[in-house]
Amino acid sequence: MPLLQPGDLFPQLTINVLGGGTLTVPDSLAGEFATVLFYRGAWCPYCNAQLSAFQRADRALAGAGIRVAALSVDDEATKTELAARRGLAFPLGYGADAHAVAALTGAFVNPDPVYLQSTGFVLDPAGHVVVSVYSSGAIGRLSPEDVIGLVRYRREHSSAATA
Repeated sequence: MPLLQPGDLFPQLTINVLGGGTLTVPDSLAGEFATVLFYRGAWCPYCNAQLSAFQRADRALAGAGIRVAALSVDDEATKTELAARRGLAFPLGYGADAHAVAALTGAFVNPDPVYLQSTGFVLDPAGHVVVSVYSSGAIGRLSPEDVIGLVRYRREHSSAATA
C-alpha cells in the first residue's frame, strides 16, 4: 500500500454518507479544492477536536473554495450522534472498510480494534493530491488554517505563473 504523493490522482473511493446516498471521492468534490479526512472514530478526543475545528472554519473554508469530507469505520448510529453533538455539516462517511481504504490510500490501520489512523489529504480541483498527512497514532493531522493557507498560496502561484 503505497503512500499517496503530491501530484498523484486520488483513487476512486465511494463512501456511505449520513443522510443517505454515497459520495465518490474525488469526483464528487471536483472543481474545487478539497480536504479529505480519515479519522479514528467518534471516541477519539483528537479527532473530535479536528472535526470541530473544520466545522468552526466552515465559512473561511467555503470562502477559500475548499470543500471538506470526513470518513471513519464508525457505524451510522455513532456517526449520526457525533454529527449532532458536534454540529458537523460537511459530508461524513461511515462504515469504512479500513483495510480496503488503506489499500487504496496508504492510510495506517490500527490492528485491534480495527480503525483508520488519522490521515488527511488536500486535493486540487482535478482530484490530484496537493499534500498528504499520514499519522500512525493519535496526533499529527491537518488543521483548517494550514489548509486555507496552502490553497491560497497555490492559487496565488498559479495566477502568477499564468500572468
